[in-house]
Amino acid sequence: MKTNKSSEDYLEAMLMLKERHGFVRSVDVADLLGVTKPSVSYATKHLRDGGYITMDSDSLISLTPSGMDIAQRIYTRHKALTDFLVLLGVSRQTALEDACKIEHDISDETFAAICKHANMH
Repeated sequence: MKTNKSSEDYLEAMLMLKERHGFVRSVDVADLLGVTKPSVSYATKHLRDGGYITMDSDSLISLTPSGMDIAQRIYTRHKALTDFLVLLGVSRQTALEDACKIEHDISDETFAAICKHANMH
C-alpha cells in the first residue's frame, strides 16, 4: 500500500511522540499536528488497515515495522533538510516549515546529493 503525505505526517508525528514520551496517544498526535481528534481517528483507522500501526487495549499506538520504516525515512529527511536550510542561512523556524513541505516530494537521488554536499549523511 502506498502512503500519501498525510499518512507520512501522521507516522512521523507518532515516531516523534514515541521518542519524546515513550508512548503514543491519539490526543497527543492531534495536538502535535494541530488537527482534530476525529481526524486522528480517521487516520489511525486507515493506518491500522494498511498495517502501519497497531493499537492496544489502552488505545496506545505502536508503529509496525513497515510504519517505522516510513516514519524514520521521513523524520530523517526532515531533520537533514532543516539542518541544510539553516546552513544556507534560512531561519530555524522557516527551515522547519519548509523541510516539512520538501521531505515528502524530494527524490532519493536529490536527497542523497544534498546530504553528500553538506556532509550530513
